[in-house]
Amino acid sequence: MMQKGIFYVFIFTISISFASAQTKDNSVKKYPGALNFIVMGDWGRFGEDHQIPVAKQMGITAREINRDFIISTGDNFYPIGVASEYDPQWKSSFEDIYTDFSLHWNWYPVLGNHDYAGNPDAQVAYSKISRRWNMPARYYSKTFNINGDSNQQVLIAFIDTNALIPEFYKNDVYGKNVISQDSTAQKKWLIKTLSDAPKSVKWKLVVGHHPLFTATLKRRESYDTKAVRKSLKSLLDKYQVDAYIAGHDHDLQHLLPEGKTNYFVSGSASESTVIDNLPISKLASSEYGFMVFSVLANSLNVQAVNEKGEVIYNTEIKK
Repeated sequence: MMQKGIFYVFIFTISISFASAQTKDNSVKKYPGALNFIVMGDWGRFGEDHQIPVAKQMGITAREINRDFIISTGDNFYPIGVASEYDPQWKSSFEDIYTDFSLHWNWYPVLGNHDYAGNPDAQVAYSKISRRWNMPARYYSKTFNINGDSNQQVLIAFIDTNALIPEFYKNDVYGKNVISQDSTAQKKWLIKTLSDAPKSVKWKLVVGHHPLFTATLKRRESYDTKAVRKSLKSLLDKYQVDAYIAGHDHDLQHLLPEGKTNYFVSGSASESTVIDNLPISKLASSEYGFMVFSVLANSLNVQAVNEKGEVIYNTEIKK
């Protein structure tokens, strides 16, 4: 087995060589008139394991791009979620960490498996306490205008992938909360949400915690990856979803399997794990960081930013 330091250099080389449009100065590119948002995940560790430097860089980047909102891809609180909307972790892992003014805009989170180890409904309830935490239910959708134009919109469906994994229902940690979620009702809702999208919707995005595809070594064909892929892949294809965005794996990825949908993983906002690459990998990086999405009427631009503020990858998806 390779030594850890050597392996990371190799992975960084992969992420650069796969980049479709690398900026020369490695700084974040700005897209005038775009809907801009940051995507981060797997972060709530009381400030430990790079959470603070990543949060600081998020604040800098959010200001530079004039972000419209922030998306969290789940596992918001380690190790076992929060107990209530008054849990001290709201302060120690969220409010006291993401302090920059540029991050006091709307956050749209989804639930991860670690969140299910605690009280997932407490994260819904916190929406009534926090002005920036917006989770109206365990799954929900939101439509955003591009540059204020209601004829050019982005539809984002925020889903709960925990309920799509059969093994979780028998799990001693997650089971008691997963069993209270109706996965059939959620699937019907998602189909209706995507199929009823008006003509003004130019882009359809789905955000869930668990990836359908991943180059992360231990999760490529793990039970949760296979379960979510089996449940969602044909649905995303049928309703022509432009991008599926996940966390769970503590790395940064862009994968392009057969079909229309681009698959992104952004789960290294406070931990980094070993990653390899797949034939469908466009980006496979174990660096700490987050992603920036900039959406225009005819293009969707994604940049992967590390904790130093360097853009290690960017890509453009065109209509």
